[in-house]
Amino acid sequence: MREPLIFDGHNDVLLRLHQRNITAGKDGFQGSGGRQIDLEKARTGGFGGGFFAIYVPGEQGLSHDMDEMMAASYDLPLPPQVGWDVASKVALSQASILFNLERDGALKICRSTQDIRDCLSSGMMAAVMHMEGAEAIDPDFHMLDVLYQAGLRSLGPVWSRPTIFGHGVPFRFPSTPDTGPGLTEDGSRLIRKCNDLGVMIDLSHLNEAGFWDVARISTKPLVATHSNAHALCTHSRNLTDRQLHAICDTDGMVGLNFAVAFLRSDGRMDEDTPIETMMDHLDHLITQLGEDRVGLGSDFDGATVPVEIKTIAGLPSLRSAMQKRGYDDALIKKLCHENWLRVLDLTWT
Repeated sequence: MREPLIFDGHNDVLLRLHQRNITAGKDGFQGSGGRQIDLEKARTGGFGGGFFAIYVPGEQGLSHDMDEMMAASYDLPLPPQVGWDVASKVALSQASILFNLERDGALKICRSTQDIRDCLSSGMMAAVMHMEGAEAIDPDFHMLDVLYQAGLRSLGPVWSRPTIFGHGVPFRFPSTPDTGPGLTEDGSRLIRKCNDLGVMIDLSHLNEAGFWDVARISTKPLVATHSNAHALCTHSRNLTDRQLHAICDTDGMVGLNFAVAFLRSDGRMDEDTPIETMMDHLDHLITQLGEDRVGLGSDFDGATVPVEIKTIAGLPSLRSAMQKRGYDDALIKKLCHENWLRVLDLTWT
């Protein structure tokens, strides 16, 4: 099943290209040399596009090897906060990579839902510029204004490490998402500024206190682009049923994260994870949120995903699993892209 096309809530291909200092050719994006995402794999999997994250890594990434996430429990120390001078350079570099991909005809940067619909109809890959962690945004929001004009339409105030705007959740299992203080005063101002501009706020990676701060301040639907159900996997990164109900109440949505550590009941970073485990999370999210408020947020090029999928070329296996689980064609289409368009219609206006 290569249809319906999938519009995805999160990928990290810009980080991968930035780290390898490439944008095109067989080892980049416009061929088959990508790790989990490239144009050839996209055509094979029926990938229509999604949110392309600008993400600033720490100098050494996570403080411990991700292999520790194979243990029965873990709490990985996070790298320190990244300064604006470093973060702004990295963010502009990744934004430039996205611009170059557009100039080369590989994708189109979408600034409206009509842009996305046009891409899905024409076969052009749709790209929404997203920022995962706002280290590159200054407290006067000059960078935010510039990036908005360049196409930024979605922003997560934090990755897991702290920023001047708030605090994220650690890579901790088992754990609730209630791991520390929420938004700062600058963070509250950032939420209001994004509401005014029409920039979607991404709740993924925010801790629970920050989640409730956004829920109190924001006038837009609550959205988590790549998060899962805490009821099924007690990882700090996942959302409790109470949080899911709050998202439902605002007519927001959640994108299912494919990262296996956030899917498995044992929290292990083990790619030998049945695709049925993903379906269990989809079932739970649909039960808590309704059929119109659930989508996909793969985290491709930033996560270990089930081996049955592996890359975006494996997306037909997920559609087939939906069909086997008894989802009808209308629901599959909603999950693949219609629900993202619905919530963006509400957020960007």
